[in-house]
Amino acid sequence: MLDSNPLEAFDAYPSVTEDLPGIGGHLSGDPAEFVVEEVPAYLPSGEGEHLYLFVEKVGQTTVALLETLRDEGGIPEAEIGSAGLKDKRAVTRQWLSVPRRFADRVHVLEQLEGVRILETRPHRNKLRTGHLRGNRFRVVVREPERGADTAAAILSALAERGVPNYYGPQRFGVSGENPAKGLAVLRGRRLGYRWLERFLVSSLQSLLFNEWAAARLRAGLFDRFLVGDVAKKHDTGGEFVVEDPEQERPRAQRLEISPTGPIFGRRYREAVADARAFEDAILARAGVSRDEFRSRRGARRLLRVPLADWRAEPVPGGVALEFFLPKGAYATSLLREVMKAPLATRALPGEDEGIEDATSGPD
Repeated sequence: MLDSNPLEAFDAYPSVTEDLPGIGGHLSGDPAEFVVEEVPAYLPSGEGEHLYLFVEKVGQTTVALLETLRDEGGIPEAEIGSAGLKDKRAVTRQWLSVPRRFADRVHVLEQLEGVRILETRPHRNKLRTGHLRGNRFRVVVREPERGADTAAAILSALAERGVPNYYGPQRFGVSGENPAKGLAVLRGRRLGYRWLERFLVSSLQSLLFNEWAAARLRAGLFDRFLVGDVAKKHDTGGEFVVEDPEQERPRAQRLEISPTGPIFGRRYREAVADARAFEDAILARAGVSRDEFRSRRGARRLLRVPLADWRAEPVPGGVALEFFLPKGAYATSLLREVMKAPLATRALPGEDEGIEDATSGPD
């Protein structure tokens, strides 16, 4: 697993709509044809000690925005808030926050090429990571072999079955080396930057999740449970251990609950029985153990996520796709279902760009 390229592996992962032909085609790389808009968990109230900024950017990373507020605006890094990272090679709109006393400094963002502040509004608390419902996308697929009707049939099936919640290939670096570097960090290599070390280890955790998810699809366990699975309720987020898979199957088929996979680490609900053995087989293939992750934060990640507000329409020379995915889900995981064409080894918008370059030094 770790001696092969995770980008090629991503393109080879099974699809949940393999019974439907893809539309083919490619992404142009034009930022205007890959639009991402953050959907917040709440809107700023209009009063409070923090100032929320709704920012549009093109060709810039979220990290660049945060560094500009810190370095050019003189705003303490710990007091700047964001809900998450957004793509670089795309038109993206997202919320940031700063203490309101620094309101006269936020204009430094517009010194960056391709950045506009669309709105400012006060709120009571700092914006924190994960404070969003999800993201709304508009993506144009160029030169497809099939049209919008085919795309709509796939999107309809995904709305019924759920979208496989693979981490996107952006997670693994432009050459796919991030998980292997993460394993080296896990086993004692030090790079001098704690944030970089955390990122690389998370890339390894992401790859292990993807391999688990792919194995579930191959085994026919996308909407079915094993004894000992940790299931999650889509409406409340509540988790529970599955004791009787057949009893829970109807709710799974209605997309009310889904299996969750491991982000290996500590202090998270672990699977037991058959489900734990399934996870252990993934670790064995990678040549790593649970104990190696005990110093890292663990979590459970849904195997599939719901698709909402979708549509497909023809545009000159292509098909435009619009859809909403909950936070943490990658548009590339949906696009690979619709297109059924290689994506990981093509130019893609990447929320981790810039970080990848920092990992390319000598081993």
